[in-house]
Amino acid sequence: MKKLKIAFVCVHNSCRSQMAEAITKKLAADLFEPYSAGTETKPKINQDAVRIIKELYSVDMNLTQHSKLLDDIPQELDVLVTMGCNVECPFIPTQHREDWGLDDPSGLPDEAFLKTAELIREKLLLLKKRIETGEIKLT
Repeated sequence: MKKLKIAFVCVHNSCRSQMAEAITKKLAADLFEPYSAGTETKPKINQDAVRIIKELYSVDMNLTQHSKLLDDIPQELDVLVTMGCNVECPFIPTQHREDWGLDDPSGLPDEAFLKTAELIREKLLLLKKRIETGEIKLT
């Protein structure tokens, strides 16, 4: 199977979507080519998210990622995951779309970032399993 292009989309592309991109690169790079983007950007990725991902996965998002707009990622995706930002995302062609409904941990204690990272890990591995078992059919 070819690698599937997956994008994680949030408003500012500075926290949850960036965390999801980094976790996907670490745990599911065999199936996915991950991207993240937002309808707006921030000057830099949320530094609490950077620190937590570095502690959990030994990935320094400051070195490997940056805040991007939707126009900066491939426009033909296999999977689109919105992070639960309570805004209407522009139409992006994709074979499968789902919303993970994650609360933004920005400004909260580390426990909120750890919980968000764990939810992303769980949802990612479940999505991967659903694709691999054919529950989600992609061409």
